[in-house]
Amino acid sequence: MHAPNQISLAAKASGEPEFREIGLGPWSETHPGEPRPDDPTSSNYDGRFDSVLLNDGDRRNVLDRYRYWTVAAIKTDLDARGRHDFEVAVENWTHDFNIGSMVRTANAFQAKRVHIVGPHKWNRKGALMTELYQHVEHHPSIAELVETCVNEGKKALIFSQFTSFLDLIAGEIAYERAKAGAAAVHAHDVAVDGDNKHLHELLAEIDACDARIKELQAARVIALDIIPGAVPMEAYAFPKRCLLLFGAEGPGLSEKALALADDVVYISQFGSVRSINAGAAAAVAMHAWIAQHAVSGV
Repeated sequence: MHAPNQISLAAKASGEPEFREIGLGPWSETHPGEPRPDDPTSSNYDGRFDSVLLNDGDRRNVLDRYRYWTVAAIKTDLDARGRHDFEVAVENWTHDFNIGSMVRTANAFQAKRVHIVGPHKWNRKGALMTELYQHVEHHPSIAELVETCVNEGKKALIFSQFTSFLDLIAGEIAYERAKAGAAAVHAHDVAVDGDNKHLHELLAEIDACDARIKELQAARVIALDIIPGAVPMEAYAFPKRCLLLFGAEGPGLSEKALALADDVVYISQFGSVRSINAGAAAAVAMHAWIAQHAVSGV
């Protein structure tokens, strides 16, 4: 039998309040007498619910609206609600916990994607399972993440398991242009028919597509590092569509990554150390984007 932990005993004897319980217990305890939502014959059947969680309870670190849901259902709902327009990439980090912390923060702020560049493996412990709800991609090099492949003077897709950031932007612009073109053709037809209400709706759709194209054309690759010429984050206006690049805690980003970046931004610091924890820096940068572009979360 193990001896009682003296610190735990002291904490218990201090009279401090107990920690509140997070999550929900088994469905039968929290919803006594109510039919289970995983029962196909039930009036409240919902395929998003996980039978194991309904049986055992759900103590995960998820929003209350996702209690008892499967991981796949939560990820699908996050996609349907719309992820934010910034993406984050980490280049060859050697401190595994920092990567996990960054993935967890990316989930909290609804980043569109997380990119891990280079051959290093990472320990998912720091992510606390949030990588399951996030789109995480792996890339062999920073060039293959950022650059558009050039073939005989023409831009072409990189033929691999992923699409580069610049190619992704080009594809999104092409989609918006096609959407606007279709709306313009339809607008011409309804104008001939004299359907003014529908015409105004289509013109508004065209305007929205044009505005989105401008946002995409202003997309930038932003390196977070402390080098000569870098701009302080407090004075930097983040574009809505962007890729944030982070490097290793000691050496920072590679010369290639800095060369590919459109802008280099640093976090102002006032103590004796040159830089803060890499995971913390990523959190500060993501929240800076949120402060400029996102509405309040839940």
